[in-house]
Amino acid sequence: MAGTIEARLQALDIALPEAKPPVASYVPFIHMNGQLLVSGQLPMQDGAIAVKGQLGGNVTLEDGQAAARLCALNIMAQAKLALGDLDRITQLLRLNGFVCAAPEFGDHPKVINGASDLFVEVFGDKGRHTRIAVGCASLPLNAAVEIDAVFAID
Repeated sequence: MAGTIEARLQALDIALPEAKPPVASYVPFIHMNGQLLVSGQLPMQDGAIAVKGQLGGNVTLEDGQAAARLCALNIMAQAKLALGDLDRITQLLRLNGFVCAAPEFGDHPKVINGASDLFVEVFGDKGRHTRIAVGCASLPLNAAVEIDAVFAID
């Protein structure tokens, strides 16, 4: 029987991607002391970076939000792999959002809303979180966005 979160994903017609292995020397997640830390996830789709480049350059705000949403889906996929059941998540505590941006771009929070809004849609109040949204000159594999997460778990 599907759990509450799995049922919500199904009702929203959202299929989680397969959790991918790390692209460098790190682990995709660590859980200890009632927390699950998920390493930074890129906007991977079908084995490739779906949104590359800089916000305020060749990437639109809407494409940046879509990239952040993909990062959130990949975070959920890693959490499911780590926990076996997303219902073990009692609260999303923190998102750290990194936006590859041109120097004049200032809408980093709007970009990361693509992830934040999805977490609230899927997890309800358990998806409300603290976060940062910062700009940077570049990200791994030329991704437009990277996001990591910290969850409280049972």
